[in-house]
Amino acid sequence: MLNMAAGLARLAALAASPVTATLGDAFAAAGFELSIVGGPVRDAMLGRTVNDLDYTTDARPDDILRIVKPLATATWDIGRAFGTIGAKIRRPDGTPEQVEITTYRADSYDGVTRKPTVAFGDTLEEDLVRRDFTVNAMALRIPGPALVDPTGGVEDLVAGILRTPVDPAVSFGDDPLRMLRAARFASQLGFAVAPETEAAVAALRETLRIVSPERIQGELVKLLATDDPVRGLRLLVDTGLLDQFLPEVPALRLEVDEHHHHKDVYEHSLTVLRQTIDLEHERHPDAVPDVTLRLAALLHDIGKPATRKLEPGGGVSFHHHDVKGSRMARKRLQSLRFDSDTIGAVAQLIEQHLRFFGYAEGAWTDSAVRRYVRDAGDQLERLHILTRADVTTRNKRKASRLKAAYDDIERRIDELAEQEQLGAMRPELDGNRIQEVLGIAPGREVGEAYRFLMDIRLDEGIIGEDEAERRLRAWWAARP
Repeated sequence: MLNMAAGLARLAALAASPVTATLGDAFAAAGFELSIVGGPVRDAMLGRTVNDLDYTTDARPDDILRIVKPLATATWDIGRAFGTIGAKIRRPDGTPEQVEITTYRADSYDGVTRKPTVAFGDTLEEDLVRRDFTVNAMALRIPGPALVDPTGGVEDLVAGILRTPVDPAVSFGDDPLRMLRAARFASQLGFAVAPETEAAVAALRETLRIVSPERIQGELVKLLATDDPVRGLRLLVDTGLLDQFLPEVPALRLEVDEHHHHKDVYEHSLTVLRQTIDLEHERHPDAVPDVTLRLAALLHDIGKPATRKLEPGGGVSFHHHDVKGSRMARKRLQSLRFDSDTIGAVAQLIEQHLRFFGYAEGAWTDSAVRRYVRDAGDQLERLHILTRADVTTRNKRKASRLKAAYDDIERRIDELAEQEQLGAMRPELDGNRIQEVLGIAPGREVGEAYRFLMDIRLDEGIIGEDEAERRLRAWWAARP
């Protein structure tokens, strides 16, 4: 809950920071207003970490440049057309602090694209009302300081509610990307979305088509990077907004058949995502959120609706849903313009997420463990986490057995890695040495020989170069 006294004290400290105070005095001396605006004001009041500060002013870009140049070690005006000037201002200890200062805006939208017709505004209140949510539409005037809150942002902070400053149909109609931000802020802040705001998302969900895939991807990544993305994902599913760009997830809500029973795949997937995040924090407490792993957790079962088969006797099967889901994920992430490394990693994790469950039914040979490591490659640690998180059974005995089995496979991987350098697993002979031993030129036969030796490496471990050469010659002599 928001402690108002503590929040105001944090705002005062924000205004008194050296760079902010210097800028406030400089703009006041030149006859202009200056305020910290948006997220930093919200986060300071909530006691959250405040990173970069956003400033806004009634000064036009040329005036901003004139005021900050004497204070700055560098300036840039790449955002001049949108009223934004950047600068590096030296702190008292000599280190530079990067700032961006933007002229008040009074933009208008045509409803065809989300790109506004840029227009500069004259008042701070006019600038604040055009922002996405009331909790982001507060400003701190400097010097002073004085809190400016024309839309009731403080009250919504206290209530933990996300509400648009104006009619949500107007706000989302201007910029449909704000609907995705509602989900992200709900997860990031732990806030509820006001009923009229949620209703507007559902009514206007199809307008998301005017937003570029890159922008949608950016918001999805930010949502998944929060500590509780499930809250925002539920909002996206319940309003139908997720159907517009990631329909495979809502499709997990399979119809219930009174004669055939299986776990709720949608709820299972959200639980796996939650458990993945918990394991991330447990195993790597200081690491940044692993969005690639979280994507794989969310999408790991998307192949199930397409592979579901109702079996005699009330059973349900999803044969090869791992392979089907991997292909579906690759196609969807490509449409959202994810980079190839992320797409490849997510597809691989989905395809391999069931591999371990054979181990739980009977201990693998060392050869099988080596192949598991080889196939996982640099995704092994992510695969460890995803596979553990995929256990959502309420049967405590079964859950305990699966945990013990995975503890065992990780122990064996560590032991074999120490003995055999599994991380750099390759045959004793490389391609050049194979050519020398067999007296052949580069070509298809070298690849076949390499695979033959690699199979030995996986099955038997390290056999030594001499033995590898002997086996290679025998294999070559026995070929047709």
